[in-house]
Amino acid sequence: MAPSCVNTCCSAVKWSPVIFITAIVVWSYYAYVVQMCLFAVESIPEKVIYLLLYHPVLVMFVWSYWQTVFTPYGPVPKSFYMSTEEAAALEREPSEDRQREILKNFARNLPVLNRTMSGAPRYCEKCHCIKPDRCHHCSVCSACVQKMDHHCPWVNNCVGFTNYKFFVQFLGYGLLYCIYIALSTLKYFILFWTNGAEGGMGRFHILFLFFVAIMFGISLISLFGYHIFLTLHNRSTLESFRPPIFQSGADKDGFSLGTKGNFKEVFGDDPKKWFLPVFSSIGDGVSYPTRHPPMVGYQTMGSTNPPSVGDGINFPTRNIDIDSDTLLGDRQRWMEEGNEPGDSSDGCENKALQ
Repeated sequence: MAPSCVNTCCSAVKWSPVIFITAIVVWSYYAYVVQMCLFAVESIPEKVIYLLLYHPVLVMFVWSYWQTVFTPYGPVPKSFYMSTEEAAALEREPSEDRQREILKNFARNLPVLNRTMSGAPRYCEKCHCIKPDRCHHCSVCSACVQKMDHHCPWVNNCVGFTNYKFFVQFLGYGLLYCIYIALSTLKYFILFWTNGAEGGMGRFHILFLFFVAIMFGISLISLFGYHIFLTLHNRSTLESFRPPIFQSGADKDGFSLGTKGNFKEVFGDDPKKWFLPVFSSIGDGVSYPTRHPPMVGYQTMGSTNPPSVGDGINFPTRNIDIDSDTLLGDRQRWMEEGNEPGDSSDGCENKALQ
């Protein structure tokens, strides 16, 4: 099979969840507006109220979903990339101490705080770059992503710094959409369920619409609540599983600025933009404030101390596999790609509807 055909098939598979969600939304519009509001509801004022309340929720839901799907993930600045010669020299170097020194020298003028337990800057062997703070490599996108949260198959995109706000809004407005449909169709669901054949074929659309709204609503409740929790604690999904490691130890709240500060870092300072799917997050996606005092550069750093609550000197670092801390080892990247050594499977963390 030609490479172009393989790429086309892979692309179709990746877009299939997005097409599925789009088809469900289009069908739900037909079932709610046409079958219920136009045909099932007899009262004109009731029709008007249902339609006036339905469309704003639908618009916000679709808008936030569009933004999540089509907002590009944040690229790593060019200054973080090594030249081909530098990357080749690094990977040919047999000594880990020498590799560490090469990485420290290259990163000495870069705005990075994250590091490995051995004290070296985080290096992506696939992209040949120093990873900015909170950046991770996605095996699906084949790129390092700013403040990567996870790769979501339901949006066929990486959720990170540039679109995390849109993703949370997508979950929130999706939940609101399901709740509104379930509540407004409940009366007619009970009517058609108890009266059997009355309502013709259209009743099946309304019955199924109610079940679908309940099903998706239940799944979205926990997911939306979880990401609100992450937002208010300033953690990504990856960081929630492996707390950032500071020079004084692991500190799951190392990037926390307080509940208000954490919320504003994602949603911005302007309250008028909090609920709109427009970009308003604070920062550049490369460096992030921490709750600890500034730390010295890489050239003066030693190894990380045993895990603690993070009190003391600040140096947030990468999440790693404690079993192995080799600078260029495969196991060091297991959490970011999800693969054990030799496993070529998709490794970005996926959750239901994520």
